[in-house]
Amino acid sequence: MNDNGRLLLLCPGQGGQHADMFDLARSDAQAAALLASLPLPAMDQIYANRHAQPLIVAATLAMWTALRPRAPAPAMVAGYSIGELSAYGVAGAYSAATSVQLASARAQLMDEAAQTEPDQTLLAVSGIALTRVLPLLQASDYELAIETGEDSCIAGGPGSQRAALEQALTQQGGRCTHLPVAVASHTRYMQAAVAPFAALLAQTPFQFPQAPVLAGISAVPVQQQAMAVDQLARQLASTIHWSACMDAAAEAGISYALELGPGAALSRMLQQRHPHISTRSVADFRSLDGILRWLERCSEA
Repeated sequence: MNDNGRLLLLCPGQGGQHADMFDLARSDAQAAALLASLPLPAMDQIYANRHAQPLIVAATLAMWTALRPRAPAPAMVAGYSIGELSAYGVAGAYSAATSVQLASARAQLMDEAAQTEPDQTLLAVSGIALTRVLPLLQASDYELAIETGEDSCIAGGPGSQRAALEQALTQQGGRCTHLPVAVASHTRYMQAAVAPFAALLAQTPFQFPQAPVLAGISAVPVQQQAMAVDQLARQLASTIHWSACMDAAAEAGISYALELGPGAALSRMLQQRHPHISTRSVADFRSLDGILRWLERCSEA
């Protein structure tokens, strides 16, 4: 394929997983063999944190394994929450097996951190300016977990305060959706997981990425191991600035983007924020050939 455009690969976080999320990748023999070789948890609890994280990483990497031989090389890779770990796998810094093992360890450390203050949850908030959201979060012991726009975010905190927070937000004109995640990711509630995950990452073999990975908490491109360890570990307990990541991709001259799945939330957000970037998700297609034809058209535009 020609590579006249600049491709961004998007790696999703939790929320879009489903029972059939490996099916399209498994239509490729190499991806099917990869999935068969990975120590994956059972699919009967795909929303449980300890299962969701390694499954999502595996699905993302299997999809890229199926596409990579005929796809343009990415100019940049970005991942949302656990997707940032997937992004380093996609970029070649970690093998698929290592990425899945790291995801399992990350989930375990987060689950252990959550036990210090049980009954945690995440809440998607939209339709209300963040300047008005932040005081309401603070009053309910919630924190800004992921900033996705000027009037949208993910907040994390105690489940016991969720009803009161939802009421306060809706009274201000906001919309709330409870997410099926039982840990307050990217908030102070995960601080106990940061140091042990950093130690694990520091001793894990790391190859220079074939494309820079956008760091979620700083929106800076990363290729060096020390920076990758710092950013991947600190994001467990720090706000992810996803809107800044989308802006950084646009500023880097990205002309088209593909979300590797599962789900299509990231492609929808990017298309809405930067309409000039042609953006799709693998979830939009019925076949690998369809995805590859779309990539070819974009690369030659």
